[in-house]
Amino acid sequence: MKRGGLIVAIVAVVLLLMVGGSLVGGYNRLVTSRETVKQRWSQVENQLQRRNDLITNLVETVRGVAGQELAVFGQIADARARMAGARTPDQQVEAGRAMDSALGRLFVVVENYPQLRSSEAFRQLMDELAGTENRLSTERMRYNQQVQDYNVMIQRFPTNLYAGLMNFQPATYYQIPDSARAVPRVDFSGIGGKK
Repeated sequence: MKRGGLIVAIVAVVLLLMVGGSLVGGYNRLVTSRETVKQRWSQVENQLQRRNDLITNLVETVRGVAGQELAVFGQIADARARMAGARTPDQQVEAGRAMDSALGRLFVVVENYPQLRSSEAFRQLMDELAGTENRLSTERMRYNQQVQDYNVMIQRFPTNLYAGLMNFQPATYYQIPDSARAVPRVDFSGIGGKK
């Protein structure tokens, strides 16, 4: 009997070590994934800040030519203030959407002022802004990929059994605003034909 009890005890200890090791490994993977989501979000924030800095210069350039378009400038200032005041990723995503919308309106103003588009300073700022938008798009994509990996991880069995108990909550995707889903209107009526 002693030998049988010893074998049962050894098997129980081995099982406990396996389960414990699995829990520790799963917890460590969750922590790593959550921190990677935070790091990816930091990269999105870096690009959002770069865009905000460029927009200040762009707005000043446009304002010099199109000063009467004050409503657009107010919307951009409001969007920048929302970005500066945003503390959580959800608030920052919402502020980013507001900036996207305000930039769209600014570009409409730019289209109405051909002399502005011919300005070297304006073209240089637009090139920098285009590069920043590309970087921002890449960082948003990387962030969303990591969010997907993390969210899947906390929902998979058996990780889901303890992820909620250990306060691992789903991360928020960076989604485009509904206004960006609309089909853009292209109008070539003012191009060519008239000299």
